[in-house]
Amino acid sequence: MERSLTSEQTVTQMQTETVVETDVTDSASQNQRYTCTNSTEDKSPLSGIRVLDLTRIIAGPYCTMILGDLGAEILKIEKPVNGDEARKWGPPFIEGTKEATYFLCVNRNKKSVCIDLKKGKDIIYELAQKSDVLVENYVPGKLKEMGLGYEDISKVAPRLIYCSLTGYGYEGPYANRPGYDVIAASIGGLLHITGSKDGPPCKVGVAVTDLTTGLYAHGAILAALYQRMTTNKGQWIQCNLLSTQVASLINIGSNYLNGGKEAVRWGSEHESIVPYEAFYTKDGYMTVGTGSDGQFLDLLERMQLSELSEIDKYKNNKARVENRNELLSVLREKFKTKTNKEWEIIFEGASFPYGPINTIKQVFEDPHIKYIKLVQEMEHPTGKKVKIVGPAVTYSYATNKVRIAPPMLGQHTTEILKNVLNYTDDKIQILKENKIITLLINIDVPTVRLCLRKPRSSCCIYEKPRNFGESSSEDSDDECEHCHGHKDAHKKILPHNAETSQESSTPEPIANASI
Repeated sequence: MERSLTSEQTVTQMQTETVVETDVTDSASQNQRYTCTNSTEDKSPLSGIRVLDLTRIIAGPYCTMILGDLGAEILKIEKPVNGDEARKWGPPFIEGTKEATYFLCVNRNKKSVCIDLKKGKDIIYELAQKSDVLVENYVPGKLKEMGLGYEDISKVAPRLIYCSLTGYGYEGPYANRPGYDVIAASIGGLLHITGSKDGPPCKVGVAVTDLTTGLYAHGAILAALYQRMTTNKGQWIQCNLLSTQVASLINIGSNYLNGGKEAVRWGSEHESIVPYEAFYTKDGYMTVGTGSDGQFLDLLERMQLSELSEIDKYKNNKARVENRNELLSVLREKFKTKTNKEWEIIFEGASFPYGPINTIKQVFEDPHIKYIKLVQEMEHPTGKKVKIVGPAVTYSYATNKVRIAPPMLGQHTTEILKNVLNYTDDKIQILKENKIITLLINIDVPTVRLCLRKPRSSCCIYEKPRNFGESSSEDSDDECEHCHGHKDAHKKILPHNAETSQESSTPEPIANASI
């Protein structure tokens, strides 16, 4: 025990800022003050704002990471022992550790606090009273069962902004379904319009529906915080993957609703603009788009195809769309005659946008990406150097930056309980002994095979974390999260020791999440 405490204190000391009193009240409040363990920066827009982050995987963590970049203190409340599932989603791992690089991408500027939500409900209440925002992505009803739903929290913290991210919202026939990014993208039409013309539906390479939901949520939280300045009251925000996806159909949705036009897959082409696609070159692909007649003429001149500008069926975009196949066949043959580099030299200074299709290696070697210093290197609590893609937005005055590396599991439990809730060492020790909290833990990917007796339906032999393709999901308390067999059968069979069974009591919290 003593060794564990010393280890946590050492790592925490590396990244803990000075404890200061920070005024986070609005003009309508009674000058209530909270203790914020982040250093106050006048230039950080959300300095002094504290967020309880009960989310994991992508959508929720992406939202809270953005708030953290803007200066909010993010308390990442994690399940004891296991924490956020994304911690295990490797390889790849940070070199020489079992910390998955997947977890790094959306968990900077956060402090990890391990609390069993069922047994530590009162701790969450206390933290809520000293916080401004709570973000969660449980399946609808799960937190309410534990006494941590919006109605429960609003009674003890009426000024708290409570934001729920789910798969399908709290109403409707799909409300209780778990939500995966790729499933919402399927139901919401994104896969139908993604892929080559003659090929099958295709998912996007990253979880864009999750990311977009996180962006919607972060904007909604900022709006609610602003409105609280007038009302002095919190409110419940509900975001979900499916609504986000349908709202993101933009012109495709409008074409159907107002023109009765069903969408089809276009590959890299654009339905309403020609030329606008990725053209095959000698050594790769060059993507070019001409959104105006002037840009089209500029393209023809640079490609030494000016004679095409005299042909009536290419005179304007409407004509080019109607005659796309003939025009594109000429352009495609021309693009094949040169390399990407040669075309970039020819297009330098062009009025139209263009760019090569880069591999991920080429992305991070791109001179522009290097020049703007978007990638930042920092020291991880393990002592290893890690690289992180920093905030995409810059301000003329405000600070929006990477402050601390993604945390180790339970790294900040002691810090927060002491500095925010004023818990004594003795009280913290009692909570630890009762397995209500855990301190710094360096978790490994499981390698032991657990052979399970078959219940009434088959169950898995768990060897490694489940491989999620697009998004994660909330699994109900009575289902195994790996094969969806019944957990009751497991509980009768598995040779858990007392410590493991008690520390794993918190239910799975994901309603939408992502991968």
